[in-house]
Amino acid sequence: MKYRHLFFDLDHTLWDFETNADETLRHLFAEHNIGRHGVSVEKFIKEYSDINHGLWRLYQGGKINQQQLRATRFPRTFVQLGLREEDSPAGISEQFTDLLPLKKAVFPYTYEVLDYLRDKGYRLHLITNGFRDIQYLKLDASQLTEYFEEIVTSECCGHLKPDTRIFEHALERAGANAAESLMIGDNLECDVLGAYNAGLDQVYFNPAKRRHFNQITYEISSLSELKEIL
Repeated sequence: MKYRHLFFDLDHTLWDFETNADETLRHLFAEHNIGRHGVSVEKFIKEYSDINHGLWRLYQGGKINQQQLRATRFPRTFVQLGLREEDSPAGISEQFTDLLPLKKAVFPYTYEVLDYLRDKGYRLHLITNGFRDIQYLKLDASQLTEYFEEIVTSECCGHLKPDTRIFEHALERAGANAAESLMIGDNLECDVLGAYNAGLDQVYFNPAKRRHFNQITYEISSLSELKEIL
């Protein structure tokens, strides 16, 4: 085998963040009766998602910290909805943080493919920009923990993807070298470019089949296609 070590991203690659976040936000919308403000649940979810993605880009760029991200995403959502920051229910961000990682939705073929790869003798690891406590809860809730030898989070490493230092740290932890390693992830900048700069081949998981002009080692739209590569 050319590859011995496979490094997976977690959110949007194995763990279905959008499905799990949608379910959590619908629960909070109903619990806090946010509809009384004349806002639909679909609009609430869309505005939150846009705000959250923007804040995550700032976090990954080192412009804000974890606390700022969590403290501002819901108040900003309410302002974007034409409401006041004070209309954001007290403690809603903490509720979201508590509930979301307990959700279990994963992408199709996740368990089948991980079983296949493990049975083939590949050594499986994770590299994630998520917060350590949250990511471990997600892994446990979705019964993914057992598949991975090394779980590297940006919070513990001190560096965020696409910084090559998190990939180098993961390689060292796994006892691997870049030539025998493959990174699988959904984010062109964080996962693909980051891995490329660290000397790893890459698999771009692109279920929406978004157009791009990046040069990538492999590209898939379903996790089942990993069986054809590996």
